[in-house]
Amino acid sequence: MEKERIFEVPSIGQPQWICETRCEPLPVAETRLPNCEDLFMGQFKVFIVEDDPWYGEVLKYHLSLNPDYEIHLFKTARECLDNLVKKPNVVCIDFGLPDMKGDALLKRINQFNRAIPVIVISGQEEIAVALSLLRAGAYEYIVKDENATELLWNAILRIRENASLKEEVAELKEQLEQKFSFEKTIIGQSAAIRKTFSVIEKAARSNINVSITGETGTGKEVVARAIHFNSDRKKKPFVTVNMAAIPRELIESELFGHEKGAFTGAMARRIGKFEEAAGGTLFLDEIGELEMSMQAKLLRVIQEREVTRVGGNEVIRLDVRLITATHQDLSALVKSNDFREDLFYRIIGLPIELPPLRERGDDVLVLAKHFIQDYARANKVAAPVLSPPAREKLLKYNFPGNVRELKALIELACVMSDGKEIQEQDITFTTLKTANEFTAIEKTLADYNWDIIKFYLKKYDNNVVLVAGKLQIGKSTIYNLLKRYGNPE
Repeated sequence: MEKERIFEVPSIGQPQWICETRCEPLPVAETRLPNCEDLFMGQFKVFIVEDDPWYGEVLKYHLSLNPDYEIHLFKTARECLDNLVKKPNVVCIDFGLPDMKGDALLKRINQFNRAIPVIVISGQEEIAVALSLLRAGAYEYIVKDENATELLWNAILRIRENASLKEEVAELKEQLEQKFSFEKTIIGQSAAIRKTFSVIEKAARSNINVSITGETGTGKEVVARAIHFNSDRKKKPFVTVNMAAIPRELIESELFGHEKGAFTGAMARRIGKFEEAAGGTLFLDEIGELEMSMQAKLLRVIQEREVTRVGGNEVIRLDVRLITATHQDLSALVKSNDFREDLFYRIIGLPIELPPLRERGDDVLVLAKHFIQDYARANKVAAPVLSPPAREKLLKYNFPGNVRELKALIELACVMSDGKEIQEQDITFTTLKTANEFTAIEKTLADYNWDIIKFYLKKYDNNVVLVAGKLQIGKSTIYNLLKRYGNPE
């Protein structure tokens, strides 16, 4: 004999679905939920309009298994319409609501915002009704049967996928609409930077690999973007990877991707950066930080132009333009056996060396004016001007942090100024000591030796044996200096 139809929310530890007549509990496994790889990050607002309290709770509980979903349950069409201002990402409506039929509610939702996807859930299996609703703009028509919850789950996943793709397309269109002319993205008029422009133009006209060198803050990524967005690959992705910012144990997965279960914590398949950049450009910043074992794997991928995800067997062919950058001297790293010679010749391609700001003369003032204008636009204020003493102070400074340092310095000066004119005292060099200030400090030869050894100890995690080999000195020398100066901080 059938039991009374009462819905009880199952425990989180062992969730179960209760069939409508409460004859037998159905294990949650039978609902065939998608794997974790099908879930998306970010809160997603779902409205459910269902006058049957039991069935409404079934749908709410089922969708709540995805913690990223924010579920709102309403019993009437009026409640739903009154809450549309909360901007739901999808609305699931029962066709036979007591205060309004599904077709009428669909029309009202479309009038409010046609972009909101509407899924109609109905006990009617009439094809004519379904076709009518789909023609009226319903995203999906689902019949209330044993497959309804699964069909609803999959329909919402598709809606999320489409929304994600639309965002990516919009972002790509915005990038393409920007004018990446060299003169607008790489500010300057000096002979040094104009010489660089001609090399960048040649890089943009070809598919050759490009290697960009220059001190920290000279604008290596800006140059890489300018090359990509002026090339025939500009409609494809531009993907950046900072090799120094990724833990060593994650670099292989980040670059090449991995299959589900490839290692502990690999809960889903991950697409690597090489695949992500398909048809476009992959920019590997700080390539000199890549450890030797990964250099060998990167070399194989570049040579073969194919990649295999970690834990997988599928060979994926690549069509990617590679741009690398570093502030280090790769040829010196090759000589010290810290960088593979064969990889060096694979990535060197067309070399572009960016001049430091101290070699660009009056470009300092051109860039300073540009950053002042940027600050004024961002803060909706009038742009102050540089006083003659302030300009002179900028021109005398050697800018160890290059363009990045100048930008930070100018923004601070704008804040400290009276809003009309930036004075000399508004410009403060607080980040690094100048070369003159450094050489003015009197040190003994032992002090300078300790500075060098301390640098290497920090770089190589206090490995005395390794540092002694690098510097070609005895271990006892390092131990004696450690005893004298103490452990490096």
